[in-house]
Amino acid sequence: MTNIVFLAGNIGNDPEMVNTRGGTKITDLRLATSRPKRADGRVVKGENGYAEQDTEWHRIKCFNGLAETVQKHCIKGMKVAVRGRIHYTRWTDNDDIERFSSEIIADAIDFLAWPKRDGAGNQTEGTDDIPF
Repeated sequence: MTNIVFLAGNIGNDPEMVNTRGGTKITDLRLATSRPKRADGRVVKGENGYAEQDTEWHRIKCFNGLAETVQKHCIKGMKVAVRGRIHYTRWTDNDDIERFSSEIIADAIDFLAWPKRDGAGNQTEGTDDIPF
């Protein structure tokens, strides 16, 4: 079987890049994905009549060339599509408690839309399509 993940959502932080001692570039970001909230098999609607949303946060890790591209071109609020794989980590902390975490190791990130800006260049709610 193959470990492939595809997520589309909004970047929740400005990506941060670090360099390892060995020269590997690593950029981390958080991605928010949303889906309609369900209860008893039905979509839950709010007072306004629109579907309520469940949002999940994903840790995304990019390496080397992709890390540089993401650091250079991605900002908080951007809509992106991420293709990669799930990576699980297990460790024992200082209190001798076994911990687990997961992250997505990105193979590719497609830019879908930039965050909206007002006339002063400040980010506003929603997004605009990237002008291709």
